[in-house]
Amino acid sequence: MKLYAKFLAMHLKVQLQNRMSFVLMTLGQAVMAFTGIAAVLILMNNNTEILGFSRAEVLVCGSVVMMAFSLAECFGRGFDIFPRLLGNGQFDRMLVRPCNILFQVFASTVDITRFGRVAVSLVVLIFAIQSVTITSYLLLLSMIASGMIVFICLFIIYGALSFFTTESLEFMNILTDGGREFGKVPFSFYGQHVLRFLTYVVPLACFQYYPSLFLLGKTTTIGYALYPLLSLIFMIPTYFIWIMGRRHYRSTGS
Repeated sequence: MKLYAKFLAMHLKVQLQNRMSFVLMTLGQAVMAFTGIAAVLILMNNNTEILGFSRAEVLVCGSVVMMAFSLAECFGRGFDIFPRLLGNGQFDRMLVRPCNILFQVFASTVDITRFGRVAVSLVVLIFAIQSVTITSYLLLLSMIASGMIVFICLFIIYGALSFFTTESLEFMNILTDGGREFGKVPFSFYGQHVLRFLTYVVPLACFQYYPSLFLLGKTTTIGYALYPLLSLIFMIPTYFIWIMGRRHYRSTGS
């Protein structure tokens, strides 16, 4: 943890070298996040309900996904640019260092500007919970934390597939950026087939839709509150995909 703190301090120092650029990038991320949330505000008013969800409840679900994705993109950015590490030979350097490879990739890049999105998500979440009854703030935190881990797992899979292709696979953006965009509303809005896919294949619904039913008092079944923990099972196949990709790797020769 101390080593990661040193990496984090180093990345922060580098990004603050040009403070104006840092501020503008952070504001840009905040504006992008707000425009996404604004669509929900425009389409729904205080008296509108869609499939049993009010505007405030939709905003709670959307802000959870936005915050989870933004935190994952901030701290897991190294896997998002992993194809670049393979192409320029930097991954070969990591292999000869006496440190875990996953940790090195994880710590190789931290994008602090993503906290612009985190800040907007937090403001929207605070605004939304004023109009709803939250059954457990601990559950709310677990939804955000597990969501961040699920998105980081998707970034790791994205990086692992690059072992086979060298180039980045843009179709993975359907699950990462697409998951963020689709997550602006409860995943049940997209029908049962999509909901099943986002439950059993890519567990985005496990940290957003199902626990939100208990969080917002739509069900008293305590099992729904355990779904964020169930989503962490996704780490197991993610790790094996990474291992398979790692075994397939051939050095660039640099």
